[in-house]
Amino acid sequence: MAFPERLVQLRKQKLLTQQALADVMDISVSILKRYEAGRAQPTLPVMRKLAIALGVSADLLLFDKDERGPDATLRLQFEAVSLLPKEEKKIILALLDGMIIKHRTRQLVDELRS
Repeated sequence: MAFPERLVQLRKQKLLTQQALADVMDISVSILKRYEAGRAQPTLPVMRKLAIALGVSADLLLFDKDERGPDATLRLQFEAVSLLPKEEKKIILALLDGMIIKHRTRQLVDELRS
C-alpha cells in the first residue's frame, strides 16, 4: 500500500476527519487532502507531526508491515534466539556483527576497485 492510502487508512482508524487531523497538525486541510491524494509529499517535519498526531511510528506511515525487517525465515530464527540464555545471545550477536562488518568491508573494497 502506498503512503497516501496508508495515511487515509490510519486517519480513519483514529476516527479523524481530514479537518480534525489538519487542525491537530496545524496545517491546512487542503494540503492534507493533497497528501492523501498523492499530489504532494510531506516534508520530514510534517511526517513527524503526522506520526505524532496519528500515534504511530513514521515507519508505519512509510512502509507496509512486512516491507521492512527480516524475512519470515530470519524472523523465526530471531524468535528462537530470543529464547536462548543471555550468554548465548551475546555470542550470536557478536557473530552477526562480525558478518555484517565483513559484508560492508567487502562492499567498500569493491566500490574502491571500480
